[in-house]
Amino acid sequence: MSKRFFFLWVLGVVLFAALFGCACNRADEWEAATLPADVRADYGVFALRCSKCHSLARPLNSGIDNDEYWKLYVERMRRQPASGISIEDTGPILRFLHVYSVAVRKRKQEQDDAPAPAPERAPPLPPPDAGAPPVTGGS
Repeated sequence: MSKRFFFLWVLGVVLFAALFGCACNRADEWEAATLPADVRADYGVFALRCSKCHSLARPLNSGIDNDEYWKLYVERMRRQPASGISIEDTGPILRFLHVYSVAVRKRKQEQDDAPAPAPERAPPLPPPDAGAPPVTGGS
């Protein structure tokens, strides 16, 4: 495969991913634009292949953050007849998922390390009304 063809293919994949990319429904949405440049092509392969059978939110929201488990997951998906995932595709997909998992673990750690918010204090009671009759116990 010539370098020019490969470059055009990668560019096409990245453009496809940018146009039809992650439809994540997480509050902290994963955006391809935030990826390091050397991982964008890997994201493009991930987006192209994995979106053939399911939304990208499915793997991204799976909670998996272990590289060994990702290998098993991607291999299982590769064996699905309609996936179109080749053995050559597994490398880029796993590289992207590794970077994604590291980012997820980092966010979790930052959230765990963040100080707990101070408990809300009840507003102070208003001062007693000087003109009100005294409260007595009885009728």
